[in-house]
Amino acid sequence: MRLPFRARPAPSGVDEAPGPGSRPDPPATTGDTDRAGHALRAPSTLHAFNRYEIKYLVDSGTARTLRDEFARRMVLDSHGGVAGYGVWSVYYDTSQLRFYWEKIEGLRFRRKLRIRHYGDRSTITDDTTVYVEIKQRVNRVTQKRRIALPYRLARELCDRRVPVDHDESQRAFVEEVLELVSGLDLRPVAMTGYQREAFVGRDADAGLRVTIDHRVRGRDRDFHLGADAQNRLIVPARLSVVEIKANERVPYWLTDLAARSSMSVVRMSKYCQSVEAFGRAPRSVFHVVDGDPAAGLSHTTVTSEA
Repeated sequence: MRLPFRARPAPSGVDEAPGPGSRPDPPATTGDTDRAGHALRAPSTLHAFNRYEIKYLVDSGTARTLRDEFARRMVLDSHGGVAGYGVWSVYYDTSQLRFYWEKIEGLRFRRKLRIRHYGDRSTITDDTTVYVEIKQRVNRVTQKRRIALPYRLARELCDRRVPVDHDESQRAFVEEVLELVSGLDLRPVAMTGYQREAFVGRDADAGLRVTIDHRVRGRDRDFHLGADAQNRLIVPARLSVVEIKANERVPYWLTDLAARSSMSVVRMSKYCQSVEAFGRAPRSVFHVVDGDPAAGLSHTTVTSEA
């Protein structure tokens, strides 16, 4: 069905070029061992969940140690295999970067809109399944709602601001996206990409998910997910972002591991890091800066990504 919604015209200059790839995405696989961690990947009508997220920034040596411990106690995400998988996101914001500033100022309620693709971006076509997602923070709880759409329909919804065919159960979400992009005049602002290794909890730790993100890159133009464009490292190559995602509690063995590894919680946002790395906003106190002895930010240009 389609919504009777009067959409505000899309801003000029929105990238509409088709993706260069022609191969369809491989079919998703499922398994009992990581069903809880990847329920959101299944093409159901609407995904919604609440969870707590804790983020750390670690060097390559610590990342290797953590990976071994995670592999011993958790299950490797079968969707990525040993090498993991790519995660590519286009973030939408206002011309004044409202969502960015809400994050920097630490508002108790804040949200952001993005289109996300899992896998090799060189294979993206108009028919590739992507996710239109609203991620919001309510106090300490992270809430996500998203729907799976063909990439062409995701762009129709977010870039052209027109209703798209959807299931009745998706109606409220589609209306909210249209209200955001039209009411706030949202447009693509930044893109991020990284290679992710993911682990999911088992037995008593069901619902636990831990990710390690490497080679965090970004760009501030050419926002078609499949564009043959250059990306720049926005986090030093020797640093990885570790995120712990739990529905209710973080198990003791994991908090103990973080303490033994001298890991400190960080408020770094990949979206904000990309915005600041390209000079769209002044670097905040949360930015990983060039002179940080724990960082050593590199401006290396990456021209080949998996």
